[in-house]
Amino acid sequence: MLSLENFPWLTFIIAFPIVMSLMIAFVPDKGDGKTIRWFALVVGLIDFAAIAYAFCTKYDYSNPNLQLAESYSWVPQLGLNWSVGVDGLSMPLVLLTGFITTLAILASWPVTLKPRLFYFLLLSMYGAQIAVFAVQDMLLFFLTWELELIPVYLLLSIWGGYKRLYAATKFILYTAIGSLFILVAGLAMAFYGDTVTFDMTALANKDYPLTFQLLAYGAFLISYGVKLPIFPLHTWLPDAHGEATAPVHMLLAGILLKMGGYALMRMNAGMLPEAHAYFAPILVILGIVNIIYAALTSFAQRSLKRKIAYSSISHMGFVLIGLASFTDLGTSGAMLQMISHGLIGASLFFLVGATYDRTHTLILDEMGGVGQQMPKIFAMFTTCSLASLALPGMSGFVAEVMIFVGFATSDAYSGTFKVIALLLMAVGVILTPVYLLSMLREIFYGKENTELTSHQDLVDAEPREVFIITCLLIPIIGIGFYPKIVTQIYDSTTTQLATTLRDAVPALANKRDNKRLASLQAQAAPSLSK
Repeated sequence: MLSLENFPWLTFIIAFPIVMSLMIAFVPDKGDGKTIRWFALVVGLIDFAAIAYAFCTKYDYSNPNLQLAESYSWVPQLGLNWSVGVDGLSMPLVLLTGFITTLAILASWPVTLKPRLFYFLLLSMYGAQIAVFAVQDMLLFFLTWELELIPVYLLLSIWGGYKRLYAATKFILYTAIGSLFILVAGLAMAFYGDTVTFDMTALANKDYPLTFQLLAYGAFLISYGVKLPIFPLHTWLPDAHGEATAPVHMLLAGILLKMGGYALMRMNAGMLPEAHAYFAPILVILGIVNIIYAALTSFAQRSLKRKIAYSSISHMGFVLIGLASFTDLGTSGAMLQMISHGLIGASLFFLVGATYDRTHTLILDEMGGVGQQMPKIFAMFTTCSLASLALPGMSGFVAEVMIFVGFATSDAYSGTFKVIALLLMAVGVILTPVYLLSMLREIFYGKENTELTSHQDLVDAEPREVFIITCLLIPIIGIGFYPKIVTQIYDSTTTQLATTLRDAVPALANKRDNKRLASLQAQAAPSLSK
């Protein structure tokens, strides 16, 4: 008998928004989309409530292993199982997905073009995104990864800006071609050895030779590097952000980029730790390039959307460095950076959309002094920008400090390499407030652009917009003052991952064993003296 104790929570959380998206075709509506958008919002809230309930009642912080696990035979001829579960790497991102997507539905209120199709895509994407973080079968992971691409392509190509078809086509080409590397590497891992399996836990326990690991790691890095994104696989992102609407911005910045970081942790680091030991210095270098290159490129952007897009690329560079640190603190910082950026990126892009709805321009040169007529938007934009530049008391500050300290205290690299890397990271941190504060100055400060104000009705933020930003700022500030509220969710899992990675490096494993031996000898000395 089905009860709350044995209820398949993850299957419900994934399937419910997808099934409800199909029901949109039967929802009676007068043609203005009001009924449909309320239907979509209620579905989003119910699913987020189910996520919160399962997390609060069924999830154990101290357990680093998979929880809420479910496994059902789906296509036995292919060995394909419906296998889902969450741990410290996935549960925070499932919560983030439910939170951001529900707010994105609320942010979609002004959409009047083809509302049935629009909300159908949002809800189907809701379930697909959660599935990416929850599935524990490699073939199923590939299928859900691909399923998530289709709604994004349609949302960009139908509701995007002037160059929407170019941006949507570039997005689908980059991500679809990158996905082929997941399929090839995943199949190679599944068929390697005496047994054929797609179960991720079984794949991680297989004994692969180093050459095989390096090739599989490189294939995964290309695919997930597109989604993160990593230089030079990043060029689709500014184009996609440049043409997307506000709710699609929120999903791109808040969730989609995190899929790349999650997969790097789950598969590259978790399944191929020995190869990770060889690739880690490369990840550090790529992370530094991301930070500095994207920050410098952001300076040159005169489009508000593209400026924030390059800011996202810069911030995701810290995730690579944290993952390559081989320390508990650095790995935890990488996870927190993904959560923090998901919240901050969603807030900034929502405000970009709100500003565009009033000014009808994205060009910074055409703005100026609009803060006088839009003080609420000015205040919210300033607060979210300060969060993005890692102001103390905000979540971004905690995440970046954890990564800095975690990398600085790592004994996996030489002192020279760490000093150079830390100095270059510091340059990126210095550049961030410069381009963000100059952006605020060009939009809100200075002399009012009379040509703009005379042609546009610059009304201030409405209650719905204030509510959305408030919902995002509460966790941003809450994490900044008390990061344990989030870190306790995943610390046991990231600590286990960092230990596995250190054990894959013989020098680090020997240091650990020597320290343990010295500790045992110190404990035994008093008893021997007696």
